[in-house]
Amino acid sequence: MARILVADDEAGLREFITDSLELDDHTVVAAKDGKEAAKLLDERGFDLVLTDLKMPGLDGMALLRKVRAEQPEIEVIVMTAHGTVDNAVEAMKLGAFEYLQKPISGPDELRLLVARAVEHRGLKDRVHGVERAIESGPSSGPPLTYGDPAMEPVVEAIEKVARTNATVLLLGESGTGKEVAARTIHMMSPRAVKPFMAINCAALSETLLESELFGHEKGAFTGATDRKRGRLELADGGTFFLDEVGELKPELQAKLLRVLQERRFERVGGSRTLEVDVRWIAATNRDLRVMIDEGRFREDLYHRLAVFPIKLPALRDRPTDILPLAKHLLDKIARDLKRSLPRISASAEKQLASAAWRGNVRELANTLERAAILADGDVIDDSHIWLEGGPLKVVGSPAVAATGTEVRPLAELEKEAILHALEVVGGNRRRAAELLGIGERTLYDRLKKYGVD
Repeated sequence: MARILVADDEAGLREFITDSLELDDHTVVAAKDGKEAAKLLDERGFDLVLTDLKMPGLDGMALLRKVRAEQPEIEVIVMTAHGTVDNAVEAMKLGAFEYLQKPISGPDELRLLVARAVEHRGLKDRVHGVERAIESGPSSGPPLTYGDPAMEPVVEAIEKVARTNATVLLLGESGTGKEVAARTIHMMSPRAVKPFMAINCAALSETLLESELFGHEKGAFTGATDRKRGRLELADGGTFFLDEVGELKPELQAKLLRVLQERRFERVGGSRTLEVDVRWIAATNRDLRVMIDEGRFREDLYHRLAVFPIKLPALRDRPTDILPLAKHLLDKIARDLKRSLPRISASAEKQLASAAWRGNVRELANTLERAAILADGDVIDDSHIWLEGGPLKVVGSPAVAATGTEVRPLAELEKEAILHALEVVGGNRRRAAELLGIGERTLYDRLKKYGVD
């Protein structure tokens, strides 16, 4: 089944095409001309467009160019009358899938060509899905592997819900792997070949978050020089992951509730209502029910999100997973640092296995990255493991060691630590924030405070 847009100024032909394609359970929407078809393309998602080349106002060639420029994933079949085949060939050079000569000989010819186009669209989606998985896999953290019994009910729940379209709410402390769980649900779902879009509700200001989520029209605000499709629109057919959903401001909570209920929204500064089909996954480390009691989170939104809640255990509650995770993380870190994979000594393994890991997997990753940088040889030993709660250590700042005698201002030490972290990760703010154990927004505020560009 596919969502198909038919554009033709002949009412009889539109009806014939619609009736023929609905026999194969396709959803068909008909437009009387190119202008109406262009409006529908802006408002709704389609897999295939059938358009006549000769139409008043906006012709089929202009419609084809619009599709190729704005939604190149859509397949286009052009219909042309006898004697204008040259125009059809030109359309194929512009990216049309195929052309169909009018008058159409019968429904079978039409249905066969549409079936080929839909199959080709599905093949492209599968290829793009594999490419996205390859691209996102190495940077999305450790895979959802486990050995500790505490993870068994979590994995079982993920396997069951992944096959459905149910909205999932992932709960757990910061750094427990909620985004990894969200990606796992997506890749195990029927939507795996479609996009996985994620947005961190705590990382952006309210204005930027709304624009990123819904997109904006040209002139919607200062600096909006062009129309921008939001991440929600780009995720159509796939999965949308709302990380740190508890940080949403009340106005955006109301707008999000509407999308969840009606699957419709408007771009910032726009009046056209757009439709979207996404599977929702949200995550938070906050207790949303407490926030509801405090009037900071909408109860109706909570119930929309918490259709299938899954609680991820803290790393300290799954101790037998610590060392396998550490070895996986270290393999990725070594590749990022372009060096050979170091071995973790027995004494270092003991430290890792017995640590509290209040920052969970994220803290473990930061600890291992520091250790890999500090290790001169091919072995990470216990001297390279800096654990939270131990003596404060900052590279190049002996004055802050527990036995030091010099006292320096805290702000000076903080700035020095931030600059060093940025140097280590080549200026990547997200990784620097992770290395320092602070939020990306907090890092931005500190850079602004210290006048660091």
